[in-house]
Amino acid sequence: MSVIDEVKQKTDIVEIANQYTTLTKSGRNFKAICPFHSEKHPSFFIYPEQQSWHCFGACNTGGDVFSLIMKKEGLEFGEALRRIADKVGVALQSRTYQTADKEKNERLYRINQLATDYFHQQLVQSPSAKKAREYISRRGISEKSINAFKLGYSPNSWDSLKQYLLERDFSDTELITAGLAIETKPDTSYDRYRNRLMFPINDFKGRTIGFGARVLDNSIPKYTNSPETPLFNKSSCLYGIDLAREIIRQQDMAIIVEGYMDVIAAYDNGFGNVIASMGTSITDKQVKVLKQLTNNITLALDADTAGEEAALRGIIFENALDSEVRIAILPSGSDPDEVIRKSKDTWQQLVMEAIPVMDYAFNRITAGLNLNNAHDKSLIVDKLLPLISQINNLVRQSHYLQKLARLVEISFKKLEMIMENSKPKRRFSQSKINNKTRSILINQQELLSNPIEKDCLALLLQHPELKALSKDIMPEFFWNSENREIFNAYKSIESISSIKEKLDDSIWEYFDNLKTNEIPTDRSEERLSDCILRLRNDYWLRLARKREAILASEAESGGSAAELKNLGDQDLEISSQLRDIHIQRSRVSQKQRKNI
Repeated sequence: MSVIDEVKQKTDIVEIANQYTTLTKSGRNFKAICPFHSEKHPSFFIYPEQQSWHCFGACNTGGDVFSLIMKKEGLEFGEALRRIADKVGVALQSRTYQTADKEKNERLYRINQLATDYFHQQLVQSPSAKKAREYISRRGISEKSINAFKLGYSPNSWDSLKQYLLERDFSDTELITAGLAIETKPDTSYDRYRNRLMFPINDFKGRTIGFGARVLDNSIPKYTNSPETPLFNKSSCLYGIDLAREIIRQQDMAIIVEGYMDVIAAYDNGFGNVIASMGTSITDKQVKVLKQLTNNITLALDADTAGEEAALRGIIFENALDSEVRIAILPSGSDPDEVIRKSKDTWQQLVMEAIPVMDYAFNRITAGLNLNNAHDKSLIVDKLLPLISQINNLVRQSHYLQKLARLVEISFKKLEMIMENSKPKRRFSQSKINNKTRSILINQQELLSNPIEKDCLALLLQHPELKALSKDIMPEFFWNSENREIFNAYKSIESISSIKEKLDDSIWEYFDNLKTNEIPTDRSEERLSDCILRLRNDYWLRLARKREAILASEAESGGSAAELKNLGDQDLEISSQLRDIHIQRSRVSQKQRKNI
């Protein structure tokens, strides 16, 4: 996570905006007299769930918390970042430390790659790895998968890997930092992994960041992972993502399973869009990684292990993805590895028949309860209503509220009233928000960052010859201030090599990642054109949704005619822009079909 993301996570835009103007509730959002220009009727709105703001009046602009402070205080991005970071207690590193950390991390990537090669060579060639090779054979793993996943074997020795790496100019301290060795006392350590089948864990770019290890006897636990390191954070990792990412992008679907063997079995049998959470509950960080590739996620979990917690978290993910999360129910007691190796057709059918996470929640919660019993009906409402209230999409929320009403034979209006009354009342003064509310805001803010912005900037920075296409991009299309800063610098300077000089050093690491982010090299002009269309579409669609939500809440609360007119003035422009984008996309689709 970048320091910019950390600052955003610890900041609530409602608290910041309340320092500049008086906010009043408007549905799920807040409205106020705009702090940037004179007006009689509120046109300034805060959206807590997206941690964003927009002025529908004279300003006709919006953004995140950084752009709000920058505009109000007349600050540069770096100054705004440092002000908020100081307030929320985040330490900002100097550029010297950033460079030093980057060099250390490069050393760790290198040491992990050498360890991967060493373990793999041991598995393939060493006589002591016979038991590991026999296990792999029993599990039906092909040679193709052994090489693709770089499976390995750690010798039953206290220091064989350590000696191998020390001979290649790595220090004992670096081995410990990388999680490959365990320190017993100062200047003394031994190999962490001994006599185990090794699974290198790679990041999005294919760099080894950690390892999973399986015992070859009856020891407990069967699997262990690398400890937390500067490179490895289990909650952020998805096993197999480096091999699956292009297939996920092409098929526009990711299937999440639990274990290493599940992923390898899927890969062996031609299902390349499967990745694993490595036995952990799915996290918002993992979903954020997948959101760069697809909005469609299916969880292939055993019915005995999924549970209501998976359903609850699935709702949060749906809000971030703006798409239904589905659950493929496997036969009781089976895991994906077993199902796939037994019958590829059965696996395909289970994935195709995956049900929306809320339907799964209904099935789980109502199982075994008596719908003719008032007590059981009450239990069902108590458990399902909080899940339904989490759904941001009003159409889906209404659908499941109606389903619950029919199920327990209570009127829709009464259930809706119960749901509204059960929502916690938040006080939006300058006092601190509670930890639970902040956690929700953090998760949603983390997940709602738009990968299209990053893809667009990466293409522009890595393909200078495409600069002419950037004329169709407005800075306002970039919701994240750091992306907007980089784009503005890009537009103002001819040479891409000089852009960094225009940026605050707090963005340098982020900028470097964009310049080196691995993206497909073919059809770059076509990809950028598509990115720009999607960027435009996201901007105007987001604006339309915000305006519609505000109009609905104003109408319900009896907003003045002037306020409603003020909000409705942009309707024609939004409709025109979205219609134009739809026409352009249709033309592109027709052209692509002709070329097939």
